[in-house]
Amino acid sequence: MDIFAKFEKRLGPIGDYAEMAPGYFAFPKLEGEISNRMNFRGKEKIVWSLNNYLGLANHPEVRKADADAAAMYGLATPMGARMMSGNTDNHEKLEKDLAAFIGKPDAMLFNYGYQGMVSAIDSLCGRHDVVVYDAESHACIIDGLRLIPSHRYVYKHNDVEDCEKQLARANEMIKKTGGGILVITEGVFGMSGNQGKIKEIAALKSKYEFRLFVDDAHGFGTMGKTGAGIGEEQDCIDDIDVYFSTFAKSMASIGGFLAADKRILTYLRYNMRSQVFAKSLPMPIVVGNQKRLELLISKPELREKLWHNVNRLQNGLRERGFNIGTTNTPVTPVVMAGGLFDATQLIFDMRENYNIFCSVVVYPVVPKGVIILRLIPTAAHTDEDIDVTLSTFSLLRDKLEKKMYPQEMPSIKEAATASV
Repeated sequence: MDIFAKFEKRLGPIGDYAEMAPGYFAFPKLEGEISNRMNFRGKEKIVWSLNNYLGLANHPEVRKADADAAAMYGLATPMGARMMSGNTDNHEKLEKDLAAFIGKPDAMLFNYGYQGMVSAIDSLCGRHDVVVYDAESHACIIDGLRLIPSHRYVYKHNDVEDCEKQLARANEMIKKTGGGILVITEGVFGMSGNQGKIKEIAALKSKYEFRLFVDDAHGFGTMGKTGAGIGEEQDCIDDIDVYFSTFAKSMASIGGFLAADKRILTYLRYNMRSQVFAKSLPMPIVVGNQKRLELLISKPELREKLWHNVNRLQNGLRERGFNIGTTNTPVTPVVMAGGLFDATQLIFDMRENYNIFCSVVVYPVVPKGVIILRLIPTAAHTDEDIDVTLSTFSLLRDKLEKKMYPQEMPSIKEAATASV
């Protein structure tokens, strides 16, 4: 059998929808400056799909720093992996400043956030170890777990009692294997917007011996008094043994970092294959990230504007009777009842007739019969953006509940793929 033959039968749970208006529902093209309003298919839309939390993507100081660094260094500098020939003072300064901001002794840069999480798990865990992790962990955590030979126990999402049950199982297992236990969870869950129960899980260290690894991609820059993340928000930074975040959210850039004790990072620097054998993060990105971190720290008004918009949007949705779950972070999921065709019709109507662009989540990511519209408020959004969106959502919900959308796919497919 040809190894590629299977692709003709099935493209996977998401790929099976590949023919449903490619370029519209999948791989859409947003054009123009990254901001609260961008162009989609030739028309301006209010955009709620970008994790540009602090509005730094096109901040003038950021744009200047990026341009100046690119002109000075080009994208090739430095050449080679950090260990061999790709280390610089700028890389080390950014690591030092990140560690100081988070409140950890040391930090380590990653080329990509996703890759960094996957390979950090791979480096930290061996076949004698046990990993206990949240059921709704991000795909990068799941992929990291798929790589390792360690025993794995999953606990119900944000359920501390079930986490303790799995820790008890893990404790019995390491009596046989002689390994250790690593608990992995998230600071902010990107789909539900819930904070991970970091402080409560860390309190279990009084009963069980384990280390705590937190993915705070959505919490860094948004949570805590200074934006230092979930450890600051819940006053438990010292209880987090390994702190991870990405630059792709609040920093509106690329790459990531891990902060921990020096002995942990010394081990990772010499054993983390994705960094040992990969080219160093290009200098313009490092210098640009230094400027972003500087602004994140020195301009609290950006975070204040973000939270003004978060509260205005979420309070408005709740007042109108929308189900946004138990989010207590900027991530704003709007849960509605409906199927795949409902979702496509709803999204098409929203984009074409009301000029609002947001992400939609359907089965198999969520249960059948559920639609989640995920809104990401940022510091770049305006009160007008929010008010227009709230009014539009009320209208769309009425159409959905009154079954005003057609249930046949071809009409929407033809309209969505028509030229502008």
